[in-house]
Amino acid sequence: MTLLNDITTLEDIKLLVDTFYSKVQKDKFIGPIFNEKIGNHWTEHLEKMYRFWQTILLEEHTYSGSPFPPHKQLPVAKEHFERWMEIFTETTDSLFAGPLAEEAKLRAKNMAEMFNYKIEYFRNTEKN
Repeated sequence: MTLLNDITTLEDIKLLVDTFYSKVQKDKFIGPIFNEKIGNHWTEHLEKMYRFWQTILLEEHTYSGSPFPPHKQLPVAKEHFERWMEIFTETTDSLFAGPLAEEAKLRAKNMAEMFNYKIEYFRNTEKN
């Protein structure tokens, strides 16, 4: 059995992000949503995700912006976020072990729940 290391460097974050989004792109359930929204801008999206997770996990402040607005109009529901979280957890657990890996999963879970809640909220207020 190979012992996994924790997330400690930008290279670790790039490995996590690249592996995760590679799986997302191929996923039959959430892949089409991501591929349609991002189109041929995957390189830019991945760069932004590197900076986002570098800021959150390594406390190296390279990301600025609001992550929610680009997601506000996505055609997603709770089950899409659950699938996203399932892939994120599987990817993280297959690559890393340690406090920052656990922190990444917790942050991803909290973000997925918040995004789902806010998307539902905006949908419901737009109907009224």
